[in-house]
Amino acid sequence: MMIFLSSSLRLCRFTKCCNNILTTSYSARPVIKEESLQEPPWITVSSSSKTKLKFSPEDLIPPAQLIPKKLDASIENAKNSEGWNKLALESSKIHKHCLALSKIRLTSLVVITTMGGYALAPGAFDPQTFITCALGTGLVSATANSINQFFEVPFDAQMSRTKNRVLVRGHVTPAHAVAFAAISGITGLSILYFTVNGLTAALGAANLVLYTMIYTPMKRVSILNTWVGSIVGAIPPLMGWAGCAGDLLAPGAWVMSGMLYAWQFPHFNALSWNLRPDYSRAGYRMMAVTNPGLCRRTALRYTGVLMGLSYLSPMLDVTNWWFAAASTPLNAYFLYLAWEFNKKSDSASSRKLFRFSLIHLPILMIMMLCSKKSWASETSDERTSQKISVKAADLIENSMRLLSPTSA
Repeated sequence: MMIFLSSSLRLCRFTKCCNNILTTSYSARPVIKEESLQEPPWITVSSSSKTKLKFSPEDLIPPAQLIPKKLDASIENAKNSEGWNKLALESSKIHKHCLALSKIRLTSLVVITTMGGYALAPGAFDPQTFITCALGTGLVSATANSINQFFEVPFDAQMSRTKNRVLVRGHVTPAHAVAFAAISGITGLSILYFTVNGLTAALGAANLVLYTMIYTPMKRVSILNTWVGSIVGAIPPLMGWAGCAGDLLAPGAWVMSGMLYAWQFPHFNALSWNLRPDYSRAGYRMMAVTNPGLCRRTALRYTGVLMGLSYLSPMLDVTNWWFAAASTPLNAYFLYLAWEFNKKSDSASSRKLFRFSLIHLPILMIMMLCSKKSWASETSDERTSQKISVKAADLIENSMRLLSPTSA
């Protein structure tokens, strides 16, 4: 038996393990003594406790008649604290809140492009129609922006750029915003329909629906919202052209509209590039968040489209060829900044592209108006001269009848 055990131990490379297994004795873990409490308990319900009770269980449960009084006192204290603000509309700041609801900067841009479309049209310039067309378009734009803010309050609260809007801060209630939108929308569409024409009013109503019912919810669904939003920005020049000419049949009516459509891609894509954390936090599906490469390439492509439309404008008899020559350096630098943004894809290049887009559009529009091929004043003068000649011919004919001998 001893020979078998010794031969078995030799087969193990770790003989110390076997010795430990054969010789080690196991014992139970010693019991740890409970330490005494450093201080007497604050509350105890044990009958055998030697410590003095500071509170009895009955003292911890208030009587039923005291609960409503304590709740009322807590609510009153919360109202009196600094963090509780009563939501009330300040009458002295109504105009400021209305301007904020309408996004006055964006609305101003819409009105300016509408005026540009009206001035570029070949029709006669009527100051009254010009003013009412701009006013009605501005009111419709204010309606669209108010409804947009009404729907996006919980998302605007999560973005640094929009967290101080009037609805988010509680300066106005949602009911006030809806009332302002309804009044401005009905007034704006009525002005366009009764003082301009039905086509302009229809374009304004379609743009209102497109912005509030399609573009606004699409921002959280698909990156196609950028293309839809560009259509919204391209309609105001068409409204101005329709307000002056009465139709959109001429190919030149779509030149400024196409430029606005193309301009919005480098403008907005450069803006959204530095706001990616905000858009991502709020759940907006923007190209800069979901597909950064497409965002940069789209900005570059549509900047090239904008340059091509500048050369197409004189071909469609909207402007003369001086516009194509004068706009080339402006568009070329815009295209260079878009190429830098596509290449570097950093905050500095996107910021340069966005800032230049703010001055590019007004300069381009001024160049178009200065290079317009046929001004409305020329058309008006021709019509006036035609009316004068007709009246002169009628006067001569009547004089000849008076001077001719009467028949017996």
